[in-house]
Amino acid sequence: MKILSAFISSLTLLSLNVVGLSQVEAQPVGFQFEKVPVTLFGNGCPAGTAEGILNGDTLSITFSEFEALAAPPKVVSKSCNLRIGLNVPSGLNVQPINVKYIGFADVPQGGSADVNVKILFQGQQIPTINNPNATFKPGFSDVWSKDVGVVLGTINACKNPVSSIFGINTNLTARARGIPANQETQVRIDTIDTTIGPVLFQIKFGFKPC
Repeated sequence: MKILSAFISSLTLLSLNVVGLSQVEAQPVGFQFEKVPVTLFGNGCPAGTAEGILNGDTLSITFSEFEALAAPPKVVSKSCNLRIGLNVPSGLNVQPINVKYIGFADVPQGGSADVNVKILFQGQQIPTINNPNATFKPGFSDVWSKDVGVVLGTINACKNPVSSIFGINTNLTARARGIPANQETQVRIDTIDTTIGPVLFQIKFGFKPC
């Protein structure tokens, strides 16, 4: 009887350990939901309209539509530069892995359009795995998307919190020098389909054990 009781107790303890281990493994690794400061400057984004939302593995930047629209014979450039304050809490080892943005371009015959993007960390431009820019030739009229891998080491906040600044500098150019008089060239960055509002940029992070 004692042997049976001891066996049952051992099984119970083993079950509790397995459940406890599963709960630890099931705990999500990532940022808690919070809003982070975002500063905008440039002639294409009204100041004070941006907001950063940090949740899980994603930093989403929301603000109003950003576009360049040109009637003939003009060339119109619009810039929007973001600076995002990111405080990594202690206990995390974080690595940014990609930046996502989407848009639309409509280029009549005789026109062209460009999207130029620079991604920065602590004031320095960081390398990307694929081209963050896009050029749209005459006759293009469609949506476009970018999922740009970034090359940046980990932000090690295992022992102490780390304050950092991400930057995204974007310039849109619409050219209408040779297009028909009743048409326009346009290029814009559209909102990503999310539940939190008009998100124009998303930064994804990976997490490594401390």
